Amino acid sequence: MISLLIVDDHPVVRDGLRGMFGADPRFEVVGEAADGAAAITAGEQLRPDVILMDLRMPGTNGVTAIKELAKRGVPARVLVLTTYDTDSDVLPAIEAGATGYLLKEAPREELFRAVEAAAQGQAVLSPTVATRLMGQLRHPAADLLSEREIEVLRLIAKGATNRRAAEQLFISQATVKTHLLHVYAKLGVNDRAAAVAAAFAQGYLTL
Repeated sequence: MISLLIVDDHPVVRDGLRGMFGADPRFEVVGEAADGAAAITAGEQLRPDVILMDLRMPGTNGVTAIKELAKRGVPARVLVLTTYDTDSDVLPAIEAGATGYLLKEAPREELFRAVEAAAQGQAVLSPTVATRLMGQLRHPAADLLSEREIEVLRLIAKGATNRRAAEQLFISQATVKTHLLHVYAKLGVNDRAAAVAAAFAQGYLTL
């Protein structure tokens, strides 16, 4: 029997997961936590086989909790279960030590198989996450957008002109244009609208 700790800031989600896993004899839900800090404490005390970890939670987030659990030597495998599959969520979670990364839209049996695989130390990735990671491997680090380029794009996405973006970032309009040209080249696009669309598609920007 695989012991589970469920970590999510939404009580309805925790209740649903507890009911789903609790009804299957292969699993035992030994605890719940509503944020990362509580997850760290529960992980140390309960020593579950697998921790189902949400990422975006108030207070201590999932990535911070994963790092701290590893630092404290908690042997549980962490399986991220979230609604987000952007680069800014996926990569930090994997780098922090998550064994797997699934989306909450995953079918019940897929989730069961993922937990069983995670308990055995096998890497588990949803198809969209696997595709995103492959994309990162195909593009060298030089092709990734810088923080400043993302800041410019974020303002452009909100409808800011080059002048307005320059004012908000305390840089010149020429610098804004230069950043945009670099963005176009890295994303393989030719205009502002296409750059914004590509940035959303690749996870640089989120709604």
